[in-house]
Amino acid sequence: MTQPAFPHAEFPLGPFVAHAGNPILRPQGDTWESASVYNPAAVVKDDRVVLLYRAHADDIVSHVGLATSEDGIHFERHPEPVLSPTEDYEKFGAEDPRVVEIDGTYYLTYTGWDQVSAQLCLATSTDLYTWTKHGPMFPDFNTFLPVGNGSDAPWSKAGAILPVPINGRYLMYFGEGSIWYAWSDDLIHWTPCSNDEPIMVPTPPGTFGSFLVEVGPQPIITNNGLILLLHNAAVKNDDGTVRYTCGQLLFSPDDPTTILAQMNRPWLEPQTYEDTHGLVSNVTFVEGLVFFRDTWFAYYGQSDSTLGVATYKVGDTYALKDAAE
Repeated sequence: MTQPAFPHAEFPLGPFVAHAGNPILRPQGDTWESASVYNPAAVVKDDRVVLLYRAHADDIVSHVGLATSEDGIHFERHPEPVLSPTEDYEKFGAEDPRVVEIDGTYYLTYTGWDQVSAQLCLATSTDLYTWTKHGPMFPDFNTFLPVGNGSDAPWSKAGAILPVPINGRYLMYFGEGSIWYAWSDDLIHWTPCSNDEPIMVPTPPGTFGSFLVEVGPQPIITNNGLILLLHNAAVKNDDGTVRYTCGQLLFSPDDPTTILAQMNRPWLEPQTYEDTHGLVSNVTFVEGLVFFRDTWFAYYGQSDSTLGVATYKVGDTYALKDAAE
């Protein structure tokens, strides 16, 4: 069994309030981060929040940048990317990172994009600046099954590793379209479930995940020992546009592949101008979650263009009207 990692975490986690000064990071310069800065992973190191964020120029070839903060809001950027495309499977982008730290090693999952397949990839580091790539994790998987995405090419995204073992093994939730799981003994080699055994598929028509669901940041252990996973969800409008919001799922370590509970309304959704206008409009897409100085910080992409944060101060509570909905 696992032990509670966060005695100040419970389901549902929140309420989160979007920072009034969003976006906290915007595109800058005329090179690798000049067009879009978004979809950040987050970790606390040396009493600072570190963001590993996706960025690209107008060519939309993504790199991973790094920024640090002493307060979780104001960030100083490293001038160069810390992870860039170097291999054929990622030659058109290293996208959408998630990160955890386990025993002094950082495990970064990201999407390698070659303009045909999106493949979930793994990299490791001991300092967050220099990364060793381990390649695609599930080269034969398609996380859009059973719904389908109109392509026979391999497709996998969004790997979120639980940083504490369950009965000696590590658990990862992954997937865009539907959500799946995988196990590992060493955090490098992962065995996925069967491609016909998703643990969550798009939700019924009229709900906020009817088009697709996708894994968000790393899962956490709540104050009663359950597993909490934040996830992204989307609906598709009649005109073909999409709207992304964020939900939460709850699992038991005794059966981490069966959903115990889920929020039936988004805890974060597009509201501001940046949330509703951008490269892909009407998107709040969360990939980073840290507990820092008595506050939970959830970092997210705004319409694939800028980077925002929402915070939850421990002790705040949902209003009665919210709890009843």
